[in-house]
This record gives sequence, structure tokens and C-alpha cells, in this order.
Amino acid sequence: MSSRIILVTGANGGMGRAIARAFLEDSPDFVWLGVRANREQADRLVEEFPRRCRSLELDVTRPDAWQKAVARILAEHKRLDVLVNNAGKHRDGLLAQLSLAAWQEVLSSNLDATFHGCQAVLPAMIAQHGGRIINIASLSALLAPAGQTNYAAAKAGVVALTQSLAKEVARIGITVNAVCPGYIQTEAMDAMNGEERNAATARIPMRRFGRPEEVAAAVRFLACPEAGYITGSVLKVDGGIY
Repeated sequence: MSSRIILVTGANGGMGRAIARAFLEDSPDFVWLGVRANREQADRLVEEFPRRCRSLELDVTRPDAWQKAVARILAEHKRLDVLVNNAGKHRDGLLAQLSLAAWQEVLSSNLDATFHGCQAVLPAMIAQHGGRIINIASLSALLAPAGQTNYAAAKAGVVALTQSLAKEVARIGITVNAVCPGYIQTEAMDAMNGEERNAATARIPMRRFGRPEEVAAAVRFLACPEAGYITGSVLKVDGGIY
């Protein structure tokens, strides 16, 4: 397999690090880690793979930051093969008490960020007649829970954006797919108390939370050459929740 140039956003969190590591360990790829702040974990990955991994500052909510990041990658490598839009955040709450700021922040960091990222990389992918875009959505996009009107709406938007964009660029050789993780053991789950974790586990037919590496494996597959006929797909990684 020839070396590809890959950009993974939200790479300081558990999911982003697992995705980046999956590319670094199983291929000769060069991986860029898009990180807004608190880069300690991302920098450790750079230290582990110094010749094939580098981090860059990227506020995914700002289109100018995207343009700057993509320009830097293209200046060094002349191409960009894979984008994984992984960055995002929660600000849960019942809609009746949800602040406008909480609504706008979650829409901006999840849906708007995905839009900005796709738009930023498309010129390069179109010019090279190929590319892979994998958008990390959420099971909340498909089975929206109470208390997540903002997050569920944002991630449902990511799914719809993925399916629409996939049709727009299919003839150019660019695939666009979404992954919808369920309960995955990352930092986001640390706030759950024992009762909440037990209730969540009871909803999962496999009776356990997923591992970040299991989501990363799905992302890695969708980015591989053998997945070239898969586009506009929404892949659940959730232990069988229905």
C-alpha cells in the first residue's frame, strides 16, 4: 500500500487518537492531527511516530482555520487523501431549559465543523480525482435520546450532509461515509455514574461499551482502497442497539 496523507480532527480525545493510531500502525500513511487545544495526548502520538505523524492547530468551527490547515498540508505533501471529521462536543440538557448558546455551540462544533472540513478539502480531492471523507456522527443521529436535542440534530445533519455530498462527488472518485458510534468507552463516558452506566449497558445487546479501537477499525476500512464502492453509507458501531 502506498503512503496516503490523512487528516484526523479531534485527535486529542480517545476516539481521535485511536483512529490516528489505526492508520499509523497498519500502513505507511502520514497522519496529521488537527487539535484546537490541550494537545498533550496528540503530542504523545507524534513522539511515538515522529516520522509519520504531526499535529497542527485547528479550530474546526472556523473556515479560515480549515483553509490554513489544508494549505499547510498541501504545501508539504501536494495532496490530501483522507479526512476524518471526528471533532465535536456535547452540551446536553432538556430543550425547555436549553440556552441558545448551548444550541449554537453544539451545532457549530459538530455540523458546521463538518461542513467547513468537507468544503476545505474538496478542491484538492477533486484535483487529484480521488479521496475519502469519513464523518463521525453518532447513534444519537438515528435514535435521538431525550436531553440531546442539540446534539442529535447536529449529528443527524452530519448524516444527511454525508449522504448528499456522496452523490455530488461520486463520479470524481471521492467517497463520503458516516460512522455512528454508540456507547464507546472514551472521556465522554467518564461523567456517567454507576446507575447510568448500568442502564446504558442494559440497552446494548452485547452488554458492554465499545472500545475506541473498534470505531477506528470501521474508519480505517472505509478509508481503504477496497472500500472504493461504498459511499453515502451510515455505519453503526453500537453493539446491536436498535
